[in-house]
Amino acid sequence: MTTPLLAVDRDRIAAAARRVMARCEELARVTATPGAIERVYLSPEHARVNRLAAEWMREVGMTARQDAAGNQYGRIDGARGAETPALMLGSHLDTVPDAGRFDGIVGVLMALEVVRLLRSPDADARRVDLPFALEVMAFSDEEGTRFGKALLGSSAVAGTWDESWWTLTDADGTTLREAFLEFGLDPGRVGEAARRPDELVGYLEAHIEQGPELDERGESLAVVSSIASARRFQLVVEGEARHAGGTPYDRRRDALLGASEAALAVERICRAEHHIIGTVGQLETFPGAVNIVPGEVHMSLDLRGEFDDARDRVWDALARDLDASMGRRGLRWRAREIHRAPAVFCRPLLQDVVREGILATRAGDTREDTTAEPATLFSRAGHDAMAIGAVTGVGMLFLRNPDGISHHPDEAVSAGDVARGIRALAEAVLHLAHDPAHAQP
Repeated sequence: MTTPLLAVDRDRIAAAARRVMARCEELARVTATPGAIERVYLSPEHARVNRLAAEWMREVGMTARQDAAGNQYGRIDGARGAETPALMLGSHLDTVPDAGRFDGIVGVLMALEVVRLLRSPDADARRVDLPFALEVMAFSDEEGTRFGKALLGSSAVAGTWDESWWTLTDADGTTLREAFLEFGLDPGRVGEAARRPDELVGYLEAHIEQGPELDERGESLAVVSSIASARRFQLVVEGEARHAGGTPYDRRRDALLGASEAALAVERICRAEHHIIGTVGQLETFPGAVNIVPGEVHMSLDLRGEFDDARDRVWDALARDLDASMGRRGLRWRAREIHRAPAVFCRPLLQDVVREGILATRAGDTREDTTAEPATLFSRAGHDAMAIGAVTGVGMLFLRNPDGISHHPDEAVSAGDVARGIRALAEAVLHLAHDPAHAQP
């Protein structure tokens, strides 16, 4: 059984969890859409939550600042001063439209509570001063809601910003460059947000599981082994628009029927391949009139998998299937890839310390089997850790999400699981501090 390194009473942990839950509610009120939650990159709502996060960072003793990409972060130097490499903790504060309260947000707030615990005067006397600095990062654009490109904030931190992104536009035609300027950022300085590998010990992110596996297992927490690879496409199916009443079936080249067959093929082919998920989330017909056979359809495709080769194999199979089905219907199709991300595997050492953190939460708890290994899951959803993996090793902790629903107002997490998660994350930080290999790449 793992020996806990942090001796903090349950009441203090419970109070930390209640604070996280209350602040999730407070942030939910910062929204562009009354009656729903929506916060997008470089918006007034983004600025408001950054100000709140900065206030909470200073409250736990951190220096706080907004970086050149609009991310908000706080820092406490380590034992060796300002030049000490940092262990970064965090997640994101932006949302999808009509979002839940916890996706990303709970990870930022839990990280702040970990800092509070590790700086508290009643923390375990056995712990030593941390050999690394602690940083809490509130990333600004994990979802990609406004400009259609996810992970913009964390990509800037990872040093992988692409100059072609400046011409991305939102629904109102505002370019990313224009939005930077309106927010008070200098596009020419975005490179200043980038971190070097020697500046970081690693990155740990707590996040709700955006699926039902922990709930079905009856477990609170899990170690994340990897984050799914992803490819996204915009597909166009071309047929011929003709009069709905005057065109017999044998003369129709109905693009919507072809697109519908393609969507069903996505489900059929992905279900036959282990750990591959395909989703058609957008479909638009042209000219879009009730009395016209659809002549063109635009549709999206999101492919995710545990391994890149399996994901690519599914795309190849789907392309062959579409060649055949569109040919039978006299249709044409084409695809434009708009996003590709390789699978990111969590660093073994960081998986180990997260596992030790979870085990430490079971000490003295007679309700759980203290000898059972914590669940290890791969994440089918994307996270900021995917981008940060380009500059340092990453690890993740999942929290149970009842019913697994996310990107929806019914998204949930319990205060009890948040309390366990805070304790596990704090223990993980201390286990990393006690491990002589913590600074190894």
